[in-house]
Amino acid sequence: MINFDEAYNKVMQYTLDLGMESVELLSCNGRILAEHILADRDFPPFNRATKDGIAIANAAIKRGFTSFKIEAVISAGMPQQKLSDTNNCVEIMTGAVVPENADTVIMYEHLEIKDGIATLRNQVTKGQDIHRKGSDVSSGTVLLDKNLRIGAAEIGVLASVGKSEVMVKKSPKVCVISTGNELVEVAANPLPHQIRKSNTLSLVAALQKQQIAAERIHLKDDKASIKKELTPILKTYDVVILSGGVSKGKFDFIPEVMESLDVKKVFHSVAQRPGKPFWFGIQEAQKTVVFSFPGNPVSTFANYHIYFLPWLSKSLALALNERQVLLSESIEVKPSLTRFIQVKLENKKGVLWATLVRENGSGDLTSLAHSDGFICLRPRELAYEKSEPVAFISTKS
Repeated sequence: MINFDEAYNKVMQYTLDLGMESVELLSCNGRILAEHILADRDFPPFNRATKDGIAIANAAIKRGFTSFKIEAVISAGMPQQKLSDTNNCVEIMTGAVVPENADTVIMYEHLEIKDGIATLRNQVTKGQDIHRKGSDVSSGTVLLDKNLRIGAAEIGVLASVGKSEVMVKKSPKVCVISTGNELVEVAANPLPHQIRKSNTLSLVAALQKQQIAAERIHLKDDKASIKKELTPILKTYDVVILSGGVSKGKFDFIPEVMESLDVKKVFHSVAQRPGKPFWFGIQEAQKTVVFSFPGNPVSTFANYHIYFLPWLSKSLALALNERQVLLSESIEVKPSLTRFIQVKLENKKGVLWATLVRENGSGDLTSLAHSDGFICLRPRELAYEKSEPVAFISTKS
């Protein structure tokens, strides 16, 4: 058995670089950008009116003009027009190109218009209400750095530079496997000795948040059938996540079967609670990474967030999101085991405080719905004190 920090560091040594792929713009939502995005032209690409009103040459005001004959009406989408007489004006709508010879826009609210003449009612500043060409960014500027997660705002930027196809990081192909004769389908009416499958559904749902559509498979507690089923799976998927079958029981066949399939054991069993019987390995021939979590719901859920998500972030070249919160009560952690304890967060004046969620062991699935994540308490002789900062692993983001 190894300690938590050793286990975590070993997992992070086996990240995968899966390359990149081109996807359609609306299919890249939530994916990781694999290229720098540059402005293909100045933004805005022209001097743009920001108000509905008139456009004038400010020099006319300096010449004493306060009323202007309206030459034309310009709307957004029209090519640039020309103010033919700089003592006149044109009506202009928001988003339209400011005409040649004009340098100032005045909104309708500051005008009186009668019989085709616009008269000023307010003081005017040269250049007002014009969004100048290139004032946001100039052509060639990096708008989006690679290795960021694409969201709605980023899709808008990509659309604005004509990226109908986007290069993104490939996501790993993941197979999620449950084991155990006691498990039945969700729609089944379980007998007293049976339970419905929940771990794999939680994992598949969590993977969907990472834009990964995982395959879900169930294996009975039979060594021969487990080996037969796992053989093609290890050749097909980049990552295999198992729940159950890794403890010390007589029907926990996963470690033995993995060895028979040439999956190298990196470690088995971590000095932590929950999730102690965690088995981790890699089949080096196919470069398939295997996370085999204990079958208790809280153990599976905790280890997914503690190990797999940071592994995925590093594989995708994302920054790891390390957070701290303050304890709302003191906690004693006995030596030898790192504790991952469910907490509910409360924001007090911009500071996050963690309150322990009362739960009934690693089989208490319902407690997960009431927590925001886990605090990580490494073993030490002294108790963790109230208001002490501790590491926090979110299960909501």
